[in-house]
Amino acid sequence: MKRFFICFLILVACKEESKTSEKPKWDWKAIEVTASAYNSVPWQTKSINPDIAAWGDTLKPGMNAIAVSRDLLKMGLAHNTMVKIDTFPDTFYVKDKMNQKWKNRIDIYMGLDIKKARQWGKKKLQICYAIPIDTIFTSK
Repeated sequence: MKRFFICFLILVACKEESKTSEKPKWDWKAIEVTASAYNSVPWQTKSINPDIAAWGDTLKPGMNAIAVSRDLLKMGLAHNTMVKIDTFPDTFYVKDKMNQKWKNRIDIYMGLDIKKARQWGKKKLQICYAIPIDTIFTSK
C-alpha cells in the first residue's frame, strides 16, 4: 500500500509539471528500480578519465546525473532523459550507462564524496522519467 501511495504521488507530481503549458511536451512514466550511488573515481568507473561518462559528458561534482542499466535504455531512459527520483526534489539527467551485468538499476552520481555514496547504499525506489511526445501524432 505504501509503494502504491508513493507511486501515486510521483505520478501526480509528474503530471503537475505537464500542466504548466497547454500542450504537454513529455509523457511521464513511473517505474520501480534499485538505486545505488557512484563517484567519478578510477576504481569505480574502470576508466582512465573517470570524469567522462559513456556519451562523452564531463561529470562534475554537484551535477544531477545518473547512470542507468542498459535494459532501461530500451525503455526510453536514453541520454539526457529527465528523471525524478522519489527521495530528491531536483530533476536528474541520464548521463552515463552501467555495466551490462546490471538490470533495472540506476546509479546516482555523487561527485567525489565516497562517504556520501556509501551512506546512500542501495535502495528500491520509484522514479519518473520523461518521454518526448511526438507532435506529429498529437492534435493541435
